[in-house]
Parts: sequence; structure tokens; C-alpha cells
Amino acid sequence: MSGGSDESRPVRDEDAFDVAAVEAWLDRGPIIEVRQFPGGASNLTYLLRMQDGPELILRRPPVGTKAKGAHDMGREYRIQAALKPVLDQVPAMAAYCTAEESPIGSELYVMERLEGLIPRRDFGFPVTAEQASALCDAAVDLLVALHAIDVDSVPGLAALNKGEGYVARQVAGWIARFGDARTDDTGDWSDITGWLDAHQPADVGQRMIHNDFRFDNMVLDAEDPTRIIGLLDWELATVGDPLMDLGCALAYWVEPEDDEFFLLFRRQPTTAPGMWTRRQVVEAYGDRAGLSLTPAQWSFYEVFGLFRLAVIAQQIWYRYVHGQTTNEAYAAFGPAVGYLEGRCRRIVAGSAEADGV
Repeated sequence: MSGGSDESRPVRDEDAFDVAAVEAWLDRGPIIEVRQFPGGASNLTYLLRMQDGPELILRRPPVGTKAKGAHDMGREYRIQAALKPVLDQVPAMAAYCTAEESPIGSELYVMERLEGLIPRRDFGFPVTAEQASALCDAAVDLLVALHAIDVDSVPGLAALNKGEGYVARQVAGWIARFGDARTDDTGDWSDITGWLDAHQPADVGQRMIHNDFRFDNMVLDAEDPTRIIGLLDWELATVGDPLMDLGCALAYWVEPEDDEFFLLFRRQPTTAPGMWTRRQVVEAYGDRAGLSLTPAQWSFYEVFGLFRLAVIAQQIWYRYVHGQTTNEAYAAFGPAVGYLEGRCRRIVAGSAEADGV
């Protein structure tokens, strides 16, 4: 991903592009090296080392069939450009190009690199239990601050607001995406999708939401790892229900007491000493955002977040099964979908038991 400590690697052959053509288009002087970040199961992210000036980050869609409406580089670029004046943690945008005018045949945008530390599966740098707790506190504050932005007063954001019905649109949309990405090994999710459809609540509001709010999308101050200086990967951002954003964020939040597979699934350092539990995050968010949720009410957002994560994994698995990528890291996404199916089903069963069904 963009920013942070240098975890970049040589560019994979299948993801290479014409560097000279990008250099001519960008017109910021010679590009002396291009490297690729190991993340980016959706969009691809590269480091551009320039002969003069700051290092830059280039974002582009992956090669192969893309889900309809996904990988919209122009949208991602415009949202960040609009948010930068009202949210310090948004990177500064540098340039954007449409697919028709692109030097590499696809949409792309370039932004300035944020220097700092990015937490991955493990921190990778010294963090005490007290600092880990303070980082969780800061992350909740950042999410609340994002959701508090007055989208109608920020040029370029109000158009994202489709009004009431965000929850319903998301439930229907992700169920449809799942159907489009099915493979021969996809299980029967009808009980889970039916439960989501039947139990969806009304929207609690229309707020600016990130939709991929995770620690590995954050850049931390190298001198103070409790201070978040950057929030990255805005491709799914929109105006919608803030509790849906929270539910999607916590789908990735693995606790030390979770089962073995979910612990293997972990992509963030949320099991480190001092890190909060999912319930602590929900309660802290609710207190600061002025929202109250019972455990039964939270079940919907938790199941939706896990279901959406399963759909994203299934879309990637579809690409791998059909040979649209040779990245062997994607071979684990099929089993992950099956695991998430069981996890959703257990929460649904627990919710029904709590309701006396």
C-alpha cells in the first residue's frame, strides 16, 4: 500500500507497465525506480522513486475482468482531493488520467507518499501495550471524525449522497456481487443472505464513510505510533450509514480468543497486548458518535461486515480460479470464503437464539 515504511518489492511481471510512458505523462522529471507494494488484492499500488522531488505513489486497477463499478480511479482520486482540506490524514493528490488518455491503457492516479509506519499483520516496530491501547483510541476518534464531516458543505462530496436506503442498497448489491462471482465450490449462502435481507435496519444517517477502515490502511507517525498521520485506500468510500462502516471495519478485527483459522486469517496486529476487543471498539464508537447499540442490534452489522468480506474474497478467488492472476497468495481466498460462511452462520444462529426463535 501507499506510504509508510518501505515494504515495496520488485514489480511482478504481470503487473508491469511502461515506465517511460508514465514518466513523460507525469512530467515531474526522471523516475529512477519503480517498485510494487505487496498489498493491493484489489487495486495495484506502486512506489515511484523520483530523481528530484518527493517519492510518489501510483494506483491502477488490476489486469483481468473487473466487477462492475469497481476500480474507479477517478472517483477515488476526486474523493481524496475533496477530503484533503477537511481531514488531515488524507494524502495529497498529484495527478489523474482516464483510461482513454492513459500512458498504460488503464485509469491511474498519482499521489504524494506519506512517510511513516504502516501496521501489518504484526506491528513490525516497537509498540507497548499502553501505546497499542492509545492507537485503538485514536483510530476510533479518526472514524468518528470522518463520520462527522458535513458532506453537504464540502464541494464534490454531496453528489455521493443517494439518500435514505443505503443499508438496503448495500445488502442487495453485495448479494448480487456474490452471485456474479460464484465458482463451483461456492457454498449455499441462502440462509445468511435471507437473514440479512429480513433483518436490515433503517439507516442511522448519511455520513462520509471509508468502507475499508483498517490499521493496514493507516500511516502512523514514526516517532509516535499512537498518532495516525494518514488514511489510505479510498476506493470504496462513499456517503452512507456509519454503522455499516464500523461493521465492515470490525470484520477484519481478530482477537486473541478467536478460533485458529480466524487467527491465521488476521491481517492486522489486533491480537497484540493492549489492543481493544471488538466490543470495546463498538462501545467507544457509540459513546463518541452518540449512538446506542444492543448486542442483538449489532449482530446485523457484524454479519453484514463478514458477508461483505466473504464477497470480496470470493471475487478475488474467482480471478484466481479463472487464471486472471497468477499470484499464489490468492490461493488461500477460497478456504477463507468457506470459513466466513460458517462464522456468519454461527452469529445468525446466536442472534435467533437471543430473540427466542
